Amino acid sequence: MDFSKNYDGVKKNREFQLAFKKGCSYVTQGFVCYYFEHKKSEGGAQPSRNRLGIVASKKVGNAVKRNRGKRVIREAFRIAEPELREKTDKRYDFVFVARSRTPELKSTQICELMKNLFARLIKT
Repeated sequence: MDFSKNYDGVKKNREFQLAFKKGCSYVTQGFVCYYFEHKKSEGGAQPSRNRLGIVASKKVGNAVKRNRGKRVIREAFRIAEPELREKTDKRYDFVFVARSRTPELKSTQICELMKNLFARLIKT
């Protein structure tokens, strides 16, 4: 069993801000997703991985609920992302913002919402 991540993290503040300001948004009951397409790098090569960033504010709940919300989103992304990678050559920065209902949902429910988002991205 391979436990290596197939995605990189969005870690720097300017990367989050770029997704928020110039990216597109997708709103569901479980999360708000901001996504921004990677452009080709200076060498002309397309980035090989999608990148994931997760935000959970104090409005989501206490630390336990915020961590559960992030964990559920991360697991759903791990399951749903390979399908996106296979069906399109485009690579994206995804920033998921947890909502107050996120910790109450199962990762399978979040995964279905993500698959709907990814299907929309594949069509464009």
